[in-house]
This record gives sequence, C-alpha cells and structure tokens, in this order.
Amino acid sequence: MTFPKAPLFPVTAGVNAQGHLVLGGCDVVDLASEFGTPLYVFDEATLRDKCREFVREFTSLYPNTGVIYASKAFLNPALAKLIREEGLGLDVVSGGELAVALAVEFPMEEIYFHGNNKSLQELEMALDNRVGRVVADNISELNMLNDLAGKAGLIQNIMLRISPGVDPHTHAHTTTGVLDSKFGFPIETGQAEEGLIHALSLPNLNLVGLHFHLGSPIFELEPYAIAIDVVLAFAARFKERFQLKEISPGGGFAIGYVMDKPPPPVKAYAQTIVSALTSRCRSLGLDEPRLVIEPGRAIVGQAGVALYTVGAIKEIPGLRKYVSLDGGMGDNIRPALYGAIYEAVKASEMRKQPKERVTLAGKFCESGDILIKDADMPILEPGDIVAIPSSGAYSPSMASNYNLAPRPVIVMVKDGEARLIRRRESFQDLMHCDVY
Repeated sequence: MTFPKAPLFPVTAGVNAQGHLVLGGCDVVDLASEFGTPLYVFDEATLRDKCREFVREFTSLYPNTGVIYASKAFLNPALAKLIREEGLGLDVVSGGELAVALAVEFPMEEIYFHGNNKSLQELEMALDNRVGRVVADNISELNMLNDLAGKAGLIQNIMLRISPGVDPHTHAHTTTGVLDSKFGFPIETGQAEEGLIHALSLPNLNLVGLHFHLGSPIFELEPYAIAIDVVLAFAARFKERFQLKEISPGGGFAIGYVMDKPPPPVKAYAQTIVSALTSRCRSLGLDEPRLVIEPGRAIVGQAGVALYTVGAIKEIPGLRKYVSLDGGMGDNIRPALYGAIYEAVKASEMRKQPKERVTLAGKFCESGDILIKDADMPILEPGDIVAIPSSGAYSPSMASNYNLAPRPVIVMVKDGEARLIRRRESFQDLMHCDVY
C-alpha cells in the first residue's frame, strides 16, 4: 500500500499489519494507549536527517556557513542535546530558551540571542554566560548592552538586525522584513544607517555582521535573493569603516502542511541564497562573509505528529459534521491564530479510504477552536485515534493552559522505542505558582 500523505509525515512513517500508523518503529495506537492523548510524537531520525540536510546543502555550496537552529519553533532539553550532537548552533529569543541551553551545557559561543525587547536581566544573562552573538534590534538595546558590557569589562560581539523592506508573501502575522514591522532597523527610512553608525561608535560592542529575517513560512525563493541584494548594497556603502564579517538571512524555510502545497527543497533555498550572496559580493567588491542560516520549522516541523482521541460527534444535517478531538487550540493555536491548514489521517485504520467530509474541532471553549475545517476522513467513531502530521513546529512551543488544560505529553521515537521527553502536566502543576 502507498503510504497516504507520506511527504507530510516523518521519514520513518509506515503502516503495520494491523493497519495502524507507525512512527520510528512504534505503533501510534499503542503510544496513545500508553501515554494518553493529546500526544506529540517526535521522530529522532527525521530530526537528525533535517539537521544534516541543511548542513550538507549549504556547506557544499558555501563552506563558510553556520547552521543555527531557531529555538522558538520548539525547544526542550532533549531537543537541545540532539541539536548540539548534530553540530548546529542555537538561536534563542528569551532568557528561558537560554536557560534550556545552559541546562544541557550547550556551547555558549554558538548561541545567537535575538529579540526586539530584550530585558536588562536577559542581556545580563547573555553577557554573564558569554553568548556568541547578541542580535541588536534597536538603539535602546545597543545603549543598554554597551553599558552592561562596560561594567562587566567585556567586548560583546553583535549583529545588527535590519529590515530590507522585502515582502515574502506569507501571513501578515509572520511577515517581519517589511517596513511596517516591530523588528529591526529599516533601511529605507535611514534608521539602519543611524543604527550602524551608532553601533560602531560604542566602545564595548563589536559589530561583526548584519541580520535580517523576512518572515515564515516562505514558499518563494526570490524574496531571499532580493533581500540579500538590498542588504549587501547597504553594507557596501560603509565598507571603508565597517567590515561585513557575517550575514544572516534568518530562516523562514517552509515545510509541507498539505499535499497540494509542497515547499521548495532545501537545496533550492541554498542555491538561491548562495548564488545571490556570492554574485552580489563580487559585483560590490565585498569580501565574502560568513553565512549564518536559522532553520527552525524546517528542522522540527515534519518530525512531529500530533495524536488525538475522537470524542463527541455532532452532525448538523445538510450543513456540517463536527468531530471533536481531545486537544485543540491549547496545544496547537496555529489554525486559530494564523488560519493555518493541516491534513489528518485515521491512525487506527490507515487503509480505510475517506468516506465523509468533517470538521475536526477542539475541546476548548471557543468557536474558533477548529483544527481542520474540512477534512476528508474515513468514518470516525468515539475512541478512534486521529493523527495530524507536520505538527512539530510552533505547536508545543505556543501551547497554553487555556481552560486550565494540562499541556500534552511529548515522546521521542527511534528504532521501536519511545522515550518520554516531556511528561504531561498535572492539575497540581497548573497551580504550582499560584499563591492562596
């Protein structure tokens, strides 16, 4: 049997003799029975394959490339250890993400600290632990970081986040490289020039490069080439006083969420970015800088699969059939927040063909808590297991305790074994920080 929706699932996905979905050699029906649902399953083989693919495709074209995992897509200690083992660096955006890196003894020199409003405490934490790069986002941050570094007797390496004014044609909530964005110094207003000159004047900061990020997920290649052209032209204006040692086009690399919208292969992103970088450096007379890329979603997205149990079913004749699952916007807010779309399978009967169109609804008390509005599925009954692929990025990381629901358990699978990497929260956990 051809595996249904295979490109959306981890590389180890299959169907066993019972017709059950298998991930990493583990029957997901058994996993649901053992750990309960909602359950997020991460496939270790897919995670490592994706790390290696980015390193291979970029360094084969441009050896001076650093691959930095964007933690905001999802991070916990088990994943941080795996990222470290694969030789990737880490992009963190908060003190919490940095704390996870510290917990697993991640090499601090391989950490890039992002964020548009880093607190005094977060910058102190970065300096105390000697993070490799702070990616500065605004003038006030530059001043605060310079003062802190001076008091600590340090020279802190920084990159300057600039906005090239390029639209990547993704969702408005995840577009970050246009003029009207809270992130970075815009080039077209002259603020990027002011920021660069100011950064160069600060005695306790060492400006090593420029960073930009267009948004996510980006299914088009051309925006990367256009933005690199804009940023390098900007850098060339200052080449007499500023040597561009590093450049980062951020991340934003897309994954497939539905079968009819496949992403470009990693190789295509690499060819576009490297070609634009090398040709424009040549034409502008710039030395080729170190290239830093920051895949997040593209590392963990396909590796994660969400499992749910079917509960109540409500049919409105001639209008819609609601099939309620035991999760929803509390563990995956993307459909409600971004209008994200997914596909689903009946994990307990993978050989059954779709028989009806249903709406897979969540259990949370919001009418907008819909995971998939129109899903073509086999007949579903209470107790069936539904799997939603491509759930590894921005689902667990944005999970909440809305309705005081415990966040789901997460397991990592490999060679027929499942290991717990995050236990399910208890009701006692939900009240742990409350004072009464």
